[in-house]
Amino acid sequence: MAATLEALDRQYLFHPSTDLRMVRDGQPLIWTKGQGIHVEDQHGKRYLEGMAGLWCTALGYGEKELAKAAAEQMETFCYGPLFAARANEPSIKLAAKLAEWVPIDGARFLFGCSGSDANDTQIKLARYYFNAIGKPHKKKIISRKSGYHGTTLATAALTGLAPFHAHFDVPGPDVVHLTEPHHFRQAQDGESEEDFATRLAEELEATIAREGADTIAAMIVEPLMGAGGLILPPKTYYEKIQPILCEHEILLIDDEVVCAFGRTGNPFGCQTFGMQPATMTLAKALSSAYQPISAVAIPPFMYEEIERAAGEVGMFGHGLTYSGHPVAAAVALRTLELYEERGLMDHAAKMGEVMQAKLAPFADHPLVGNVRGVGLIAGLEFIADKAAGTRFDASEKIAFQVQNACLEAGLVIRALPGDTCAICPPLIIDEAGIDELVNKLAEGLDRVQAKR
Repeated sequence: MAATLEALDRQYLFHPSTDLRMVRDGQPLIWTKGQGIHVEDQHGKRYLEGMAGLWCTALGYGEKELAKAAAEQMETFCYGPLFAARANEPSIKLAAKLAEWVPIDGARFLFGCSGSDANDTQIKLARYYFNAIGKPHKKKIISRKSGYHGTTLATAALTGLAPFHAHFDVPGPDVVHLTEPHHFRQAQDGESEEDFATRLAEELEATIAREGADTIAAMIVEPLMGAGGLILPPKTYYEKIQPILCEHEILLIDDEVVCAFGRTGNPFGCQTFGMQPATMTLAKALSSAYQPISAVAIPPFMYEEIERAAGEVGMFGHGLTYSGHPVAAAVALRTLELYEERGLMDHAAKMGEVMQAKLAPFADHPLVGNVRGVGLIAGLEFIADKAAGTRFDASEKIAFQVQNACLEAGLVIRALPGDTCAICPPLIIDEAGIDELVNKLAEGLDRVQAKR
């Protein structure tokens, strides 16, 4: 059966975000089952899922409460659109529940299917809002190199990673990328985190002056950067850039797709890093990945102007067939309830402290140049020569070597740009699970080092 699946995969499946030569020349890794923090492949090998899928299976695998919520909703009312002022019970209740969670008073929620379509919606809403208030030239979005915000045509432009641009003819003229806020990689000799943050704030001010504040609608940020290299902002970064954005009436869009719902030790990354966003993008852990769903949180001052302007043309002309899908909404609602019932935010915060403490000694490993993280998310950046600061040649693909060695050891982690591997286990992980993760990570690193 496994051989048949592998052959069918190579013949018919088009893999996203993949070196497609690996599909043609290699053997696909096919997940067949999962339970708790572990998954199993087509050969029956068991792994600790140290990436929670794609930063998303917060409640782990095989959660019966979510399966029950989906089945009951499918049997009761499987689908109904939110178009033309129609609604369904789960989407209404989910919006009301989210309003209790997010740090935006009076927020309204526009639902979608993925973080990509939600960030695409963010661009449209920012433009709609500024058009509505008579500032039609405010179109541009400031993003950052190494940021990841999606793969639609518009959000790929926001994403600051070259593979998501090559051959797609993005980014376009309305996106401006700033320096990645990565102190380990970008700081000048002797530059403290605070001084680096000041330099980044000065770059933002200079960019606004060059482009013209009257042409810039918003700046989009991940509280910490995930797919671009697990990059934490330098100290004082947000407190320095936020007043600049406010001064020039530039909206701060908080892309919480990776960070939301406990990942960084607080319910939201903006709370961990001291941000006050205008809008928020939510996805991934919103349903613990059991159903595809996303949400954009919009404050009253924007909604009121959008409502008024939409009335002038007879409708708000945006939405998806599956916006507020009742099954996805029911699962997301039950997910939030389980977070509350099981005290998962507090558990994740405690386990985050444990994981960070047990990862810190890896800074002494010969391959590791930097260990960074917060809560239950971390990154290890590799360096060839610590004393000289020499980086690995790109041809060595050192992060992929470590990723593959960890797979051999029974641990799923993820190779990222910048010679970095990310770790992001389900939030339900306990101390025994963290010990297993750390031991298998050590085994993978040592395997790579032994071959050098």
